[in-house]
Amino acid sequence: MIETRGEKVDTLIIGSGFAGSSVARVLAERGHKVKIIEKRNHIGGNCYDEYDQYGVLVHKYGPHIFHTNNKEVYDFLSRFTKWYDYSHEVVGNVYGKIIPIPFNLNTLMIVFGEEKGQLLKQELIDTYGENARVPILELQKSDSVGIQEVAQYVYENIFLKYTMKQWNQKPEEVDQSVTARVPVLISYDNRYFQDTYQGLPLEGYTKLFENMLDHENIEIELNRDAKLDLTFDFDHHKIYYKNQEFTGQIIFTGAIDEFFDNQLGQLPYRSLRFDFEHYPEDYYQSKGVVNYTVSEDYTRITEFKYLTGQVIDGTTIIKEYPEVYKDNRQVPYYAILNSENIAMHQKYVDMVKPFSRFHLLGRLAQYKYYNIDGIVEEALALTKQL
Repeated sequence: MIETRGEKVDTLIIGSGFAGSSVARVLAERGHKVKIIEKRNHIGGNCYDEYDQYGVLVHKYGPHIFHTNNKEVYDFLSRFTKWYDYSHEVVGNVYGKIIPIPFNLNTLMIVFGEEKGQLLKQELIDTYGENARVPILELQKSDSVGIQEVAQYVYENIFLKYTMKQWNQKPEEVDQSVTARVPVLISYDNRYFQDTYQGLPLEGYTKLFENMLDHENIEIELNRDAKLDLTFDFDHHKIYYKNQEFTGQIIFTGAIDEFFDNQLGQLPYRSLRFDFEHYPEDYYQSKGVVNYTVSEDYTRITEFKYLTGQVIDGTTIIKEYPEVYKDNRQVPYYAILNSENIAMHQKYVDMVKPFSRFHLLGRLAQYKYYNIDGIVEEALALTKQL
């Protein structure tokens, strides 16, 4: 423990998203005095939600739908919220035709017609099995003329232009961990996720975080850049917090390259711009999310009332525009995973490795993609190591 300027701190956590907040709660319940340092003016990271000027509960940083097969994660989060039972369905607008996404057997019948669709369905089942999730790039490897036709339609009308908009790369240039998230689903299940547990916090994500961080052993400082308080002595492998040596645990969930002033290079990300619009009608579109896979500059439109179940007059949507991440005036959303960027990140990992009590956790710190359940699982695993 360190005591400085009246503070007693066992564990420092940089960032208050799901990574930092989950660790904070577990350690606080063990008796650790935990301090969270958060650069933004609110808790919750990118899952922060708030009521807009029309009273609609919106996700400030884009839609977040919780889904998991991990009961430990579900049970942990359920301590801090009740759930709105929402099964996420996404449709695509392909030259004005609305089709279910991921491409599934319902989509197959819409696109190819019932007679031809049934033949293609049987061939897909015979080749890959019922309920299989087949990445589009895997589907393209088939020798079957029929499966090739399906693959070509999906590639050109759902995958190619959407992926190029999202990543500014061709699909084959995008890491397989990304392309695998956009499969062809050999099933009539229109749900975007097939996980056992799925939904949204009944009172919103921000309320969930407030409940999770409501503990006598947790202190939160907002509007504070941790770089102002932490100093690394690389010669002696010591870390100083507010000019005093800190021997407790530090969990860092921010952008590791930015924290060290990009001294080993700036890690590339894709960012997003969100345009919020409000309309007086009850609903703007047929589903919570509509993907624009071939047309428009935006990739998708999200309508929040579907996600939250909120009953209110009027509706708010957001249009989502991918952008190149240039500097910290934007939000870095998605790591661009390739061998060069992963190697650069590894240099930062190696740089802090001698500091055994300094832990990297989260999308930015670990430079990888996590769903909500994935990062909570990682956070709980870290608390078991500490």
